[in-house]
Amino acid sequence: MNASGINRGSAGNVSARCEDGFVITPTGMAYESCIAADMARVGADGAVNKVSRRKPSSEWRFHRDIYAARPEAGAVVHAHSPFATALACQEQGIPAFHYMVARFGGVDVRCASYATFGTQELSDAIVGALENRCGCLMAHHGMVVFGRDVDHALALAVELETLCEQYWRVLQLGAPKLLTAAEMARVLEKFSSYGQQD
Repeated sequence: MNASGINRGSAGNVSARCEDGFVITPTGMAYESCIAADMARVGADGAVNKVSRRKPSSEWRFHRDIYAARPEAGAVVHAHSPFATALACQEQGIPAFHYMVARFGGVDVRCASYATFGTQELSDAIVGALENRCGCLMAHHGMVVFGRDVDHALALAVELETLCEQYWRVLQLGAPKLLTAAEMARVLEKFSSYGQQD
């Protein structure tokens, strides 16, 4: 995440679904210093596995709840990437200014309402914003995406940050011109078979 420019320091977190729960990055540790043994294993009930030597990310709740709500999610990436966070701090989602918005499952990318980090309220807001989507912004916070595995989720996070940067630049030019609902419906249909299907 840091090498791709979507994260700095210990901000953000990553998880991957596993049997009976998920594995997640530890709280407050720089990624460069983490090793496999530092990852925390959390059950579907939120209980930290006793073999974990580190505390899980403070954001473990929304990871758990995304996995519960979305069986297709194999990994979750959360980042405080610069452009996504700038838009999120304005409580702005991303409308259909570019067809690649459809990559995230709909005609827009929503911005989840603000709640304190690590709370159930934040998790509920994120799960709601992700309805029929695989990515969203988080008001005054950052972004979250999920994918079929860690590589896919990271690629989507990079794509979302790229879209956020493009949209931010478009806003500097004035009111964005948007694609029609009919065109976005065509794009969404094309995306249903886009890329290499597993």
